[in-house]
Amino acid sequence: MITDDAILRALSPEGAGDWDALAASPLLETLVNKGELIPTKEVDVSVLNGSTDLLPTGVERVLEHERVPFVSYPYEWTFTQLQDAALLQLELGIAAVDEGLMLKDATPYNVQFRGSSPVFIDVGSFEKIPEGLPWVGYRQFCMLYLYPLLFQAHKDIPFHPWMRGSIDGIQPIDAIKVFSLRDRLRKGVFLHTSLHARLDRRANKSGPGSAEANKNKRTVKPEAVKAHMDSMRRLVAKLKWKAGETSWSGYRASNTYSDDDDRRKQEFVAEVAAEKSPTLTWDMGCNDGAYSRIAAESSERVVAFDFDHATVDALYRSLKVEGNTKILPLVGNLADPSPGLGWRGLERRTLSDRGAPDLMLALALIHHVSISANIPIAEFFEWVKDLGSTLLIEFPKRTDPMVRALLANKQEGANLDYDLDNFEAEMKKRFQIEKREELPSGDRVLYLASPLR
Repeated sequence: MITDDAILRALSPEGAGDWDALAASPLLETLVNKGELIPTKEVDVSVLNGSTDLLPTGVERVLEHERVPFVSYPYEWTFTQLQDAALLQLELGIAAVDEGLMLKDATPYNVQFRGSSPVFIDVGSFEKIPEGLPWVGYRQFCMLYLYPLLFQAHKDIPFHPWMRGSIDGIQPIDAIKVFSLRDRLRKGVFLHTSLHARLDRRANKSGPGSAEANKNKRTVKPEAVKAHMDSMRRLVAKLKWKAGETSWSGYRASNTYSDDDDRRKQEFVAEVAAEKSPTLTWDMGCNDGAYSRIAAESSERVVAFDFDHATVDALYRSLKVEGNTKILPLVGNLADPSPGLGWRGLERRTLSDRGAPDLMLALALIHHVSISANIPIAEFFEWVKDLGSTLLIEFPKRTDPMVRALLANKQEGANLDYDLDNFEAEMKKRFQIEKREELPSGDRVLYLASPLR
């Protein structure tokens, strides 16, 4: 159950026992104080307003979790974000063993980001350590953390399509097909992909309930479980992704904007953010986050999106060094936003369903949406209007060098709706224009517009 500022979680009798074990240890307070675990407290069952049939075994207890400002998913994270989430998962798992507990799963969907700071949100994942069992989350950790990181680090293969394609992650049998014989000599690759895939094939042939599948089961001591996770922690920590240069790396430093244009844009963003004082701002096409930082000075939270993975990863690393918890950078393509996934498309929500912004920045964006992605101007405005967001948008005219370059690759007569008069006409159908300002170069115009009620 979701309220304005909290998440309510119903516990079964078994879950209540695991919660008691965690609450009785010093681990809960330690992790919450370090910012690694979401603040949680027990509340009276009556808050459910009589809905005690939420669980087939009945509701034994109810927990109240603090809400994170904005929910994001692993297929929107950068390499370093996924790596940091993996390290947090492992560090909590190791700490849990010391307290006679274990994390029953190992999925990045149990981690969220408060700006550049990862936090573990699934208190119910802690359970009393199962006697004699190995690390129960090992396979899941490989499929949802390790393989995506190995793909990016060793092969420079983006993990986002794989993660978005299956909420269960990458199967070992599929992972091994990506790595060459030489790749398998890299530390950890053979052990965690080749051998894992071989075991999967053997299990598939013999069946899960067969003697072949069960004969090698052995008792594992907690110390061995902890050592296994610590070995994985060292492997993950050493992974590096050499992103290299992309067409958008250093874009702001080498673009065609004049200093006067850039200066005025910064002032305009600062003025609007100060005037609106938004709770949540989205910066669509954030690049290096320069305008996100300006907006953050007057916003409670900023989510900064860009489709260029390398640029967003650099932004995340810089925010991490600063300890910035107001700006959350994510990899996202406005022309192909995150869909609803899982059962009935509800397990992972669409971008729009996770909380519309009070203010949206769309600077140096609309020409890419319209000309590169062939999305009609009217459709873009309709989307923003449906969100109910105030819009700060920049329109580069057809005389702008970047627009001319984009149109040079098109047939004559393409994107006829990309026109200043049409742009303003479509905007006025859906928005009240509060401010309009032409930048000093004369090639770009800034607008502040609020949706018509």
